[in-house]
Amino acid sequence: MKKFVIASLVTLIAGAASAQEVKHPDPAGLDEVIKSSFSKMPKGWESRFVQDETQHICSVYHDNPPSAEMDKIQKAETAKIKLPADGKVIGDWKAGEKIAYSGKGGRIKDKPGTVNGGNCYACHQIDPKEITYGTLGPSLAGYGRIRNYSAEDAKTAFTKIYDSKATVACSAMPRFGASGFLSEQQIKDVVAYLFDPASPVNKK
Repeated sequence: MKKFVIASLVTLIAGAASAQEVKHPDPAGLDEVIKSSFSKMPKGWESRFVQDETQHICSVYHDNPPSAEMDKIQKAETAKIKLPADGKVIGDWKAGEKIAYSGKGGRIKDKPGTVNGGNCYACHQIDPKEITYGTLGPSLAGYGRIRNYSAEDAKTAFTKIYDSKATVACSAMPRFGASGFLSEQQIKDVVAYLFDPASPVNKK
């Protein structure tokens, strides 16, 4: 009986070790499979399949690059950040609320001229009373209130939204400003949604 138990444990351990040996597909072959799956792309979408250097590094290292590569990414992405010329990073929180809950823009069926949204709620809890939200990112409920509505923290939030990879090298958060997906004013409005005392975000 003991021999049977030992043999079973050895088999289980061997099987677990084997299961942990993950084989990653050939990058070039994977790219071709992805491209071929989009048979009816709108004009101009071809560029979306071309990674920039930051995306390429993150892909190669599965979002966990060595420190030297991480520093390289953060330096390059920080250089892309453009703070508002007027020095103001807070806009209209009501406009920011609409942006945060809008998933429009960048989709195959979106018509030209569609105003992009941030789709923030897909990854974050924002309004404390909201019951439907994503959990990929941290909760933003009470964001400004917790930070005592600090002007410096508002500026940090602007830069994070503008280019998240300047802060966390392989962040899953889109580079909204650096990519041009959201305008400077839109980012200001989202920052206002996070920092204005009148915003639902900061209500208990």
